[in-house]
Amino acid sequence: MNTIPNPEQPLRIGTRGSVLALAQAHETRDRLMAAHGLPEDAFRIVPIKTTGDRVQDRALREIGGKGLFTREIEDALLDQVIDIAVHSMKDMPVLQPDDLVIDCYLPREDVRDAFVSLTCGAIDELPQGAVVGSSSLRRRAQVAHRRPDIHLVEFRGNVQTRLLKLRDGVAQATFLAMAGLNRLGMDEIAMNPVSVDVMLPAVAQGAIGVERRKDDERVAGMLAAIHDTQTGLQLAAERAYLSRLDGSCETPIAGLAELSGDMLWLRGQIIRPDGSEAIAGERRGPVSDGAAMGRDLADELLSQASADFFAEAG
Repeated sequence: MNTIPNPEQPLRIGTRGSVLALAQAHETRDRLMAAHGLPEDAFRIVPIKTTGDRVQDRALREIGGKGLFTREIEDALLDQVIDIAVHSMKDMPVLQPDDLVIDCYLPREDVRDAFVSLTCGAIDELPQGAVVGSSSLRRRAQVAHRRPDIHLVEFRGNVQTRLLKLRDGVAQATFLAMAGLNRLGMDEIAMNPVSVDVMLPAVAQGAIGVERRKDDERVAGMLAAIHDTQTGLQLAAERAYLSRLDGSCETPIAGLAELSGDMLWLRGQIIRPDGSEAIAGERRGPVSDGAAMGRDLADELLSQASADFFAEAG
């Protein structure tokens, strides 16, 4: 059986249609081209509109959470409309359809958040009562915990839309992922990376995952050539931690695994949605124990949280 695509039967790469999602799909294609010596027309990018892209006037947690950016793409993969799907891993639910698997990750980008403002250089420089826009419950809770005086407003849309809102005075600052800004080459934006010691990122932030059908051995072989082992080890720990916490867009959860040789350092944080309380912890150990460390850290954080910890303040 022919194991590589050709122009007559190109490998179809499914993705969201945003500028960033398309850039990630093109990076995946380019890495596959280089790894297998294939021409560009051996691949076809297939943009798929998701519910999360269509509904822009409500917070994600109000309309279904993380799956809103993946469900239609996974349906297309199951229906064999596409051959692989490229995802921002921080958007991926921890539960996948039984017939799909993600076992290919591209090298991880900068994991940090970027503080973006036309007037200030850092969150602590914002004036008392300043307005900050964000659609991320994790970022909103972290900001509220650090600066209870800050007024938070919902901020959805692409990078350009959010920057326009800043220029229009809707908010004085917002946060974006450094990874996305780097992948889009947006050096002109007045951004300041936020140390992970100040704002621990979302689980899997900066990582791109490539999903396939479990029974597609041809695609499995192709993807193995571009898989980044270090990213895979980091995400094994982070997503085991997230899975134990039952993480979604409705729960403010942060987590980051870092590698040093064969040792792994995993940090985690859960925050009340109103920012009134944060619980943090960490684990260090052999990278081979990453998933177990993730589950153990999650259990520790949950043991310290009250039953209503993730409930919105009344």
